[in-house]
Formats: sequence, structure tokens, C-alpha cells
Amino acid sequence: MKLAVWLPNWIGDVAMATPALRALRQQFAGAEIVGVMRLYVTDVLAGTTLLDRILIHDPKGKSSADRGIGFLGRLRRERFDIAVLFPNSVRAAAWAWASGAKRTIGYARNGRSLLLTDSVPAPSLSVPHPVLDEMLQLVGQLGCRSLSRRIELATLPRDEQALNQFWLRNPQAESRGYVCINSGGAFGAAKDWPVESFTELARRIAVELGRTVLVVCGPSERVTAQRIVADAAHPRVVSLAAETPSLGLTKAAIRHADLLVTTDSGPRHFAAAFDVPVITLFGPTHIAWSETFHPRAVHLQLPVDCGPCQQRSCPMGHHQCMKNLSVDSVFEEVTRRLPAVPKRTGIAA
Repeated sequence: MKLAVWLPNWIGDVAMATPALRALRQQFAGAEIVGVMRLYVTDVLAGTTLLDRILIHDPKGKSSADRGIGFLGRLRRERFDIAVLFPNSVRAAAWAWASGAKRTIGYARNGRSLLLTDSVPAPSLSVPHPVLDEMLQLVGQLGCRSLSRRIELATLPRDEQALNQFWLRNPQAESRGYVCINSGGAFGAAKDWPVESFTELARRIAVELGRTVLVVCGPSERVTAQRIVADAAHPRVVSLAAETPSLGLTKAAIRHADLLVTTDSGPRHFAAAFDVPVITLFGPTHIAWSETFHPRAVHLQLPVDCGPCQQRSCPMGHHQCMKNLSVDSVFEEVTRRLPAVPKRTGIAA
């Protein structure tokens, strides 16, 4: 048997899909499971055994095999028995239908039911609920019964080596007991906490707690990470901005941290996978949508009349949900979480 699994296009959602992928692996132990996904999220699952292979779908890519007719040909040659659709888009359903899979299963959303052989009634979007649970409930329709919510990720040896090399190049910073800061995300500016607030927090962690602060970043957050380091002006505040951008390196950095302070963005889910305490700063997004059920997670969100609005930029123009979240309140949570952090071994591939 051969299964195709269409994976989400967001880093955090791919991480939250891992419980459902594990359930599929356990239910269809002898099957080949092929992940259909975008190139930029493939490293999220690197090192795990949840997929046997991946098919890259890159509609704007240079390779004709990853888009258009070339990609369709690859799909049809696979002769999938079952196609599982985690995304709710018509586009994903159309590709799965065109692949010729004997069964296509997904939620009945966006008028795509005719493209699915197994059209599953969808939970209402009017009530916020965990995306992680939605994906588990979907694979439950295929008979999966091992439905643990545990997020499962891994790091590769090259990721661990890259992190070790970073610490060797930054001997002024202590590589044990450090705090990671993740300042940005792909969703939009509405999720951002002010750079000045992150800077003050980093400086206070370094000065008052004597801890190293490592600012992780993707390509679009490099300037912000550099500014936090420059404005904090402390030898124990460092960043990965000068490193080759890598989700693997970010995973390794978070895996070995004593604490992660982050916006509501993809890398916060890495903390759940590696049992790292995490403080997430929520603004415009409802906590329930991206709930990971991580027992060592703390969610900070200010109650505001206009939110949570789920908008990429503040429709009111004041961005109070994030700007009014004080450094003092976040630092208080940091001091609460750090003393009780036990030593962990983690998972490495």
C-alpha cells in the first residue's frame, strides 16, 4: 500500500501534523508513506522516520518536475492508494484528485467535496480549536487509534555540529543554560513584539540572571536579530544572524536551550517536540488554534476589546495587544521558569 500525505505550508502546522503522521505510520505499518510538501518546510521533518519519501511541490520553482504538468506526471506515476489532505484548500484537493489516488480523504471545506472520495464533515471554524486535533481526527477516519498529541521532531548530526561550531566562534557566550529568543514569524507584523522590548528582555536576562541569550532567526528576521544584539550591547547576547539560514540549526539551538521566549510562530513548536519550556507571546491570534498541549508552555496574551482579530496587520493601527505586553511581565515569567529547568538529553537523529 502507498499513501500520499499533503502537508501544510506553514512550519508550525507541519510540526503539529507529526502526531497524525505517527498515527498513520502505526496504523499502516507496512505501507510506504510519501509526504507532498513545499521545499521550505522539508527540514521540519528531517531526521524523523514519519515519512519514507517526499515529493516537492514548488509551483514557482525552477524545476519543471516540481510544478505544473511535470509534477502531475510524478503524482500519477506513484499510483497512490490513499491521499490524505491536511490542508483545506481546493488546490490540494484538485492535485490529489488528479493524482489518480484510489481514495482521497479530507475535510469538506471550501466546496471541494466533489474532489474527495472520503469527504469528512469539518469542525466549525467559528469556534477556535486546535489544528493539531483536526489532523488527528482526520486520520482517525482511516482507523488510526493511537492518537497521542505529542509533537515529534529530530535534529541531524550536521545541525548539532553547526551549533557546536557557532559556540566555538563565540567563546564570550556560555553555551550551557542559555535562553533562546525567537522574535519573528511569517504570518505578519501583527504577531511581532516590539524590537525594543525584545532588546530590553535580552539585556535583563544577560545582566540580571547571568544567562546567555541566543536570538534565532530565519532569513527575513536577520536584521531584527542583529539589532537586538547591537542594542543590547552585552557579550552574552548573541544571534544566528550571520549563520547560513537553516531550520535544522534553529531546531538544534532550541533543543539545547533551557528556555525559549517566542512570538506565536513556527519555531515555538520545536520547544514542545524537545520538551523545552517555552513562553509564547500572543497578540492577534487565538491561542486555541495553535495549541500544542505542551505541559511546560506558558501563554501570555493581553485581553483587548479588538482581539484576538486573526489579522496579519493591526486593523486598528495601534497594535496594543503586543505593544502593551510589558517586558516586566515577560521577565517575571522567565525568572519563574528558569530555576526549575532540569537537564535533558533530547532526541538526535
